[in-house]
Amino acid sequence: MADKLIIVESPSKANTIKKFLGSNVKVVASMGHIRDLPKSKLGIDVEHDFEPQYINIRGKAKLINSLKKDAKAAKKVFLATDPDREGEAIAWHLAYILGIPEDDVCRVTFNEITKETVKESMKSPRKIDKNLTDAQQARRVLDRIVGYKISPILWKKVKRGLSAGRVQSVAVKLIVDRENEIIAFVPEEYWNIYARLSKDKEKFLAKFYGKDGKKIELHKKEEVDEILNKIKSGKYIVTDVKIGEKKRTPAPPFTTSTMQQEASRKLGFPIRKTMQVAQGLYEGVKVKEKGTVGLITYMRTDSTRISEEARKAAKVHITQKYGEKYYENRYYKTKADAQDAHEGIRPTYIDLEPEEIKDSLTLDQYKLYRLIYNRFIASQMAPAVFDTISANIDVNSYNFKANGQTLKFKGFMTLYVEDKDVKTNEDEESKMPNLKVGEEVKEEKIEFKQSFTEPPPRYTEASLVKALEEKGIGRPSTYATIISTIIDRRYVQKQQKQLVPTDLGKVVNKLLVENFKDIINVEFTADIENQFDKIAEGKEPWKQVIREFYTPFEQEVEKVDKELEHVKLEEEVTDIPCDKCGRMMVVKYGRYGKFLACPGYPECKNVKPFVEKIDVPCPVCGGIVQVRKTKRGKNYYICENNPKTCNYISWNKPKPGEKWEPEENKEQVKKTKKKKSTKKKTTTKKKVTKKKSDK
Repeated sequence: MADKLIIVESPSKANTIKKFLGSNVKVVASMGHIRDLPKSKLGIDVEHDFEPQYINIRGKAKLINSLKKDAKAAKKVFLATDPDREGEAIAWHLAYILGIPEDDVCRVTFNEITKETVKESMKSPRKIDKNLTDAQQARRVLDRIVGYKISPILWKKVKRGLSAGRVQSVAVKLIVDRENEIIAFVPEEYWNIYARLSKDKEKFLAKFYGKDGKKIELHKKEEVDEILNKIKSGKYIVTDVKIGEKKRTPAPPFTTSTMQQEASRKLGFPIRKTMQVAQGLYEGVKVKEKGTVGLITYMRTDSTRISEEARKAAKVHITQKYGEKYYENRYYKTKADAQDAHEGIRPTYIDLEPEEIKDSLTLDQYKLYRLIYNRFIASQMAPAVFDTISANIDVNSYNFKANGQTLKFKGFMTLYVEDKDVKTNEDEESKMPNLKVGEEVKEEKIEFKQSFTEPPPRYTEASLVKALEEKGIGRPSTYATIISTIIDRRYVQKQQKQLVPTDLGKVVNKLLVENFKDIINVEFTADIENQFDKIAEGKEPWKQVIREFYTPFEQEVEKVDKELEHVKLEEEVTDIPCDKCGRMMVVKYGRYGKFLACPGYPECKNVKPFVEKIDVPCPVCGGIVQVRKTKRGKNYYICENNPKTCNYISWNKPKPGEKWEPEENKEQVKKTKKKKSTKKKTTTKKKVTKKKSDK
């Protein structure tokens, strides 16, 4: 019989902790939540002050009985679920199931799962933090109310099975709004003039600025021609030179959102994958000659604070590996609204360098661990230093500007440079000769370029996380769920790395925004998050927040439901007649997107697949090009005459007048289909073989 029982969420975390404690301690896993609101009904007693009606999660009866048996056999039970609101809530539910009193000192948290931290944390257990559990309850209850009340309206007006979420709907709105901006965008023409100049055979580039020190924007070719005529045969004279030094400081250690963004940019990881891999690194990995160790600190945090022990370890590592001049003791300011309950994300053992333990990690674990490790070490390194030079060069009263910089000291850039959503040339070297005021430089060539302003880019997972964080929507622990939910519900799809609203997403968003503008609102959603934070800090009772929200919300739902009762959403009528009754078919929305249906339902139940077409003719035969999707949702383009009289098929959307290489494109699409098909058959065959052998 074990003296102590420790309950954590996952088996891998349990296995890691077991190795740090004695034989008189038993560590088991709850496998996440064990109680929740029922799926089949609202599960909140609105008549009795919004009391949640929790039930044991279906399928966990055996596990719950096992936990009760272990708890009864132990002298003391410790609840060591994750150190955040969700983890606190799981601990609270476990305490209820196991009959542990609310004032019992049973709660233990580990910011990192290392032998030292686990043993130290076990010495100072605390009571379950009711403020944190109340904040989680408030979120769960409010989200359930919103989803349960609004979703049936979507069922009536769009299609059954749809659901609306408080935060997810706002995320969809951001994506739809951005798409509308792109569609409405009118590009504007502008021109740039570049002078390729030289001094003593050393060439550099200068860009046209204006005249007599005043900036001039060029919008027409005629304006360019006029300037070129005015400066023709003129002398390029240096009128001003500024020489300086620029420092670039490293980025702070990762928070959850910056880790998600950077893993998306640098590694191409979806947000959900980043969190899964990070969870494994936190809970423990078996490392050769070290045993099972947690390699990073807790990965759900919005703080950049790091411990003094980690700071000292980083100093030793940097000075020994790179030299004294590469080290700089840095403290980073955590944002004012950050919870700061945990450190920033960092490696737990500085001596476990990524390359040294690469063989103990999966490829994904290695990539993310290296990213976290290098980011943290770089955060404690000296800045990179650039020598800069900028010059004004005049020719016949017209002004050109030239800028150059050379890397003087690499500093933290030896190890790590942060990626950005919008690429710039701020840290690229661009050499220039030493110029002096009054001297003439030689014109090598004059060039001009026509450009057009571009619409705002579509969101990627990384840039959406950044936008959600900046607008105060959701919290670090919720970003992965938000994005995966709107993709799983088919409101949004990924094209390459871009998030694009589906037709279904646009329809649902339109209905919600037009009828629930006070709920599906960025400011409202951010304000609710702030109220959850106040509950967590013990500054506001959670039921008061729900009370204030519920009455006006319920009235709005009733009003919308009544107003929409006799309103039929406009259906897109096509020019395709129904094969059975001749009516013009309409566009409907199903689980997998658009389909065609007869408007005579239920008398006529005819349906057809919806075929999307593009306005560019087939590059081979001039026929209509259709857009189709693979099973994974990737678009490809195929001629309507394929395979009868035309062989056009391609991953890339055809452009007017472009030539097409048939073999390359055709083989690419065929190989993808064949590969999936083969994989499926192989799996089936293995299963059949196994069954036969079992017999």
